[in-house]
Amino acid sequence: MTGRRPLLAPSVLAADFGRLAEEITAVVEGGADWIHVDVMDGHFVPNLTFGAEMIRTARRVTDLPIDVHLMIEHPERVFDEYVEAGAGVLTLHVEATCHLHRHLQRIRELGAKAGAAINPGTPLSALDAAWEEIDLLLVMSVNPGWAGQAFIRSALDKLRTARERIDRLPDGVRPLLEVDGGIDAANAAEVTAAGADVLVSGSGIYRGDDPAGSTRALRAAAQAGLS
Repeated sequence: MTGRRPLLAPSVLAADFGRLAEEITAVVEGGADWIHVDVMDGHFVPNLTFGAEMIRTARRVTDLPIDVHLMIEHPERVFDEYVEAGAGVLTLHVEATCHLHRHLQRIRELGAKAGAAINPGTPLSALDAAWEEIDLLLVMSVNPGWAGQAFIRSALDKLRTARERIDRLPDGVRPLLEVDGGIDAANAAEVTAAGADVLVSGSGIYRGDDPAGSTRALRAAAQAGLS
């Protein structure tokens, strides 16, 4: 694992929406690699959040990749609009569609990276027919739907298993391994040691008054897991 540099994707779900441009700028200054935008529809998950306008706002503030997590039913209905708005990665949930392979292909056709997310109760075998179309695998370490939940520690075993499977895939098929839910400086080393390439953190970065400093602290902790 040495030599890897974990990517940090602060989630604006936990930011102060009234100061969103400042909140994004702060994590960029702190060394963020991506900006993570959570889209929820009130159906697939209980909460209701952002649409394409949030992606456009983030795109105006930074040139960093916009990592869009679609926690919605019928995700294919928004692919074109969200990529046009500036999404660099579109991740849909395995549980939200019976056409995973087709939808991953469509995202790639639009020029974005295609991500597949799995909930804590979903086995990795749900991805068996789609690995070659996946640019990013998102392992949820909470049940999706709202910010501030506690990290589910069984996600560490799923991350290790996913890392092993990814490393055995054919040449040219190497999706990034992302983790989302309850991530902060206290557990970042564990998740990178388990194989995570990308760490999403919302409350872990934005719950204090220094998002830039929290981003730097998360970076240091994540890197420690690779030493």
